[in-house]
Amino acid sequence: MTETATTLSDTSTWLPLDGLAPGFDANKAPTVGDLHGREVVLDGPDGTLLTARFTGTRIEWDHGVDECETFLVDDDLYYTQFHPKARPDEAVSLFLDLRNGRALLVTTTIGEDGTPRVTQRFVPATLRGSDVRGEAPAPTRALIGRRAMWVYSEQHAYEHVYLSPHWYTWQCLSGPEKGLADTDENSVYQLRPGIYVFTWREKVIPCASVTVADHRDVHRLRSHGVLFGLDETGRTPTHFTFGAHGRLLSNTVHPEEFDPALD
Repeated sequence: MTETATTLSDTSTWLPLDGLAPGFDANKAPTVGDLHGREVVLDGPDGTLLTARFTGTRIEWDHGVDECETFLVDDDLYYTQFHPKARPDEAVSLFLDLRNGRALLVTTTIGEDGTPRVTQRFVPATLRGSDVRGEAPAPTRALIGRRAMWVYSEQHAYEHVYLSPHWYTWQCLSGPEKGLADTDENSVYQLRPGIYVFTWREKVIPCASVTVADHRDVHRLRSHGVLFGLDETGRTPTHFTFGAHGRLLSNTVHPEEFDPALD
């Protein structure tokens, strides 16, 4: 018993990001080619944010041509993920809401140092030439108090407890990290009612994740995402996509005067 507790507490023995990758993508959704031939221009708060054209499994954008993966999240709502060859220390997550003319660009960057080592930048945008409707993607506290289970494969299962606008706790229920748990930084943006971009930044392993999670049916949650960070050597970027099925386990209701979901 003592040996197990010591191992779990010794973060130097925790699995590196590249060690987690094998089999973690078993529940990944099929990619789609719906955006083939489409050109998009994203207008951000300070002008043109990004110009891109989709061709097959490639995205031609401001910094070159890169392989990408695109997932259908909801009707006319897409998530595209890519790792730029010209910027190996960055990963780009692009959320396009074609129905509402809105977008969210998330850039994940591996830094030289700091805690967390991998950081993220969020920029809401509009799609040029589209009719813009509804609310812009924005931070939300909607997940606070929820405890959810996510199953990534027959071997990999985790639970998330969404604590506050800044923190969440994860625990591995099954898989090579079974028994490990930590509390890390998180950010949550709402794309549509019940559909959220949930991201986290780990402090032990130099990595971060971007996911888009559909919470509209609490019995059948669905997410698509990416993990990005450094491999076991601490020098080489590791980038892989995944998917998960989930369910709500419980919901904590705080007294109003202590509720972290309230400003």
